[in-house]
Amino acid sequence: MTGFLTEFGMRLLGVTFDIAPIVIVLFAFQRFVVGRPIPNPRAVIVGLVYVTLGLGLFLIGLEKALFPLGRSMARQLADPAFLGATGGALGWERYVWVYLFAAAIGFSTTIAEPSLMAVSIKANEVSGGAIGVTGLRVAVAIGVAIGVTVGVLRIVTGTPLHYYIIAGYALVLVQTTMAPRGIVALAYDSGGVTTSTVTVPIVTALGLGLASSVPGRSPTLDGFGLIAFASLFPIMAVLAYAQASRWRASRRG
Repeated sequence: MTGFLTEFGMRLLGVTFDIAPIVIVLFAFQRFVVGRPIPNPRAVIVGLVYVTLGLGLFLIGLEKALFPLGRSMARQLADPAFLGATGGALGWERYVWVYLFAAAIGFSTTIAEPSLMAVSIKANEVSGGAIGVTGLRVAVAIGVAIGVTVGVLRIVTGTPLHYYIIAGYALVLVQTTMAPRGIVALAYDSGGVTTSTVTVPIVTALGLGLASSVPGRSPTLDGFGLIAFASLFPIMAVLAYAQASRWRASRRG
């Protein structure tokens, strides 16, 4: 218990230093630029305390549970003994369980992403209900699931990362010219909100664990890059969702 309290105290101290610049900028602009007192200062202070405590607990939870678990699962699923290998090189088709795990992790972490929830709610409010909260979250989560799975396939096969990224953004450019204008900006933002507090640690752990388990792969060269897929494919998914919605509406009309 004493060890945990010491570690938690050190983590809180680090979080306090991390968020201090944000607090200083906000308070300075409020005082010297806007020139007005902070509304509800007591509530603001209590909120900052909650944020500090929450981030401290969250970061400890990532270090103690989520990050090690994601890396451990990737290593176990890619273990030749689990895959039934009797010797020789393993083909990419033998890693089916790894692909399924990657898709499930990508979908579930995105659905639980607080930043995506916030963006979905605001998009629903601004659009007057035209953009559904659940529909947008599911579309983004499907995009992340596909993206992480493709990224895992890249690690298994050892193909260069830039080929996938160039092809992906080329497709995004084509989709952008065909999608409804009102959804384009939201689609691009949807790629950014997926790389946040829940998704990044687990997906990164998955990539590092897999790269250290697949023969011939380097954690430094191949372990990273999954976050790029988790940012790219949600853009495709939201644009495709908007295009499909417009097509269904035209068929009904």
